[in-house]
Amino acid sequence: MAQVLKKCDCRNKTRCAHLWTVRYREPGGRTGWQREKSFPTKREAESFGVKAENDKRAGVYIDHQLGQISMRKWAEEWLAQHQVNESTRRNYQGFISNHLVPALGARTLASVTIPDVKKLQTAMVNGGLAASTVNDRMNILRAMMATAVKERRIYESPCDGVPPIKTAGAAVDPDEIPTLAEVYAIAAAMSDQYQLTVWLQAGAGLRISEALGMTYDCQREGFLRLRRQISAKANQGDCVTRFVPLKHRTADEYRDVPTPTFLDQEIGNHLKRWGTVEVDGVEALFAPRERGKGKMPTASTYGYHWRKACAAAGVVTPDMKPKYTPHSLRHFFASTALANGVPIHEVSRWLGHRNIKTTVDTYGHLVPEAWDRCRDVMQQALRPSPVRAVAVAA
Repeated sequence: MAQVLKKCDCRNKTRCAHLWTVRYREPGGRTGWQREKSFPTKREAESFGVKAENDKRAGVYIDHQLGQISMRKWAEEWLAQHQVNESTRRNYQGFISNHLVPALGARTLASVTIPDVKKLQTAMVNGGLAASTVNDRMNILRAMMATAVKERRIYESPCDGVPPIKTAGAAVDPDEIPTLAEVYAIAAAMSDQYQLTVWLQAGAGLRISEALGMTYDCQREGFLRLRRQISAKANQGDCVTRFVPLKHRTADEYRDVPTPTFLDQEIGNHLKRWGTVEVDGVEALFAPRERGKGKMPTASTYGYHWRKACAAAGVVTPDMKPKYTPHSLRHFFASTALANGVPIHEVSRWLGHRNIKTTVDTYGHLVPEAWDRCRDVMQQALRPSPVRAVAVAA
């Protein structure tokens, strides 16, 4: 049983100013570690002792010492426990360094409260981050706290009392989708070495990091087998791994995407003109030939070529900025496929979305014939027999 006492030599312990100490053991009987915790009043000490004993009997005992780790240290330990790809790890580290540590890094894990979490969430919103980005960052913190609960460092997660921020609909705006003429104009204006990237995105729905990471072994008869994408640090000399797994995929997973004959021909033309360069053991299509040899272009460095092509093609806004982003070409692929009757679950698989809900939320409204199909189905269901309707009226 827990013991409540004062460790002072005062005669009248009920009146002296020294703290009350509760002495108790961790689960395991006499073999459990002996712990002590001090309180200003005897009532608080007794309450804690009763709770500790009850928690041991219920099997929900929390070692309060484990919760005294700083949030900075806990974030480091939590991240070290997780095997994630490079881009995900960079995302986690960015949140920890730029947001979590400045706000809560010096606090202990057990001391973080719901108001603390709400304050962090609000600070990110006020800092200009989009609601969806803030929710992504908060999900990292939720995962950290959930692990702390599982490891019995804390009783409950303070994140449970903080709901996600409501976000605007994910549906793509039709005005964000380039026309066929604009796609051709951008491709024609793109530098020769990167022209194929436009067709890989518009004709097969690849992400720009997947297009830049295209290698010779990806091409199959009538489809592409994608196994990798380019690392965000692939252009840096000290980059250890220039190719990383696909988004939402592990290193041994791949994604197949059908290719039209036109795209197969464009790939062939690119190979005839530019060939390949071996980088990290694979034959890369877009590796630099002379300057920067051994490195790879990234989505960031590719931005220069994209902006230059859009300007040359006249596909710009009134303030002369690109009218679209490379990602807009994925929108072109998806919307074109859906508008021509390709099932949305197939488009979702080819785009590499985590689940079909993402595809439906983003592109579901771009299926025009769905309206006509719905009208026909409901007409047949509700008024199957016009002749019978006339007879009843007579």
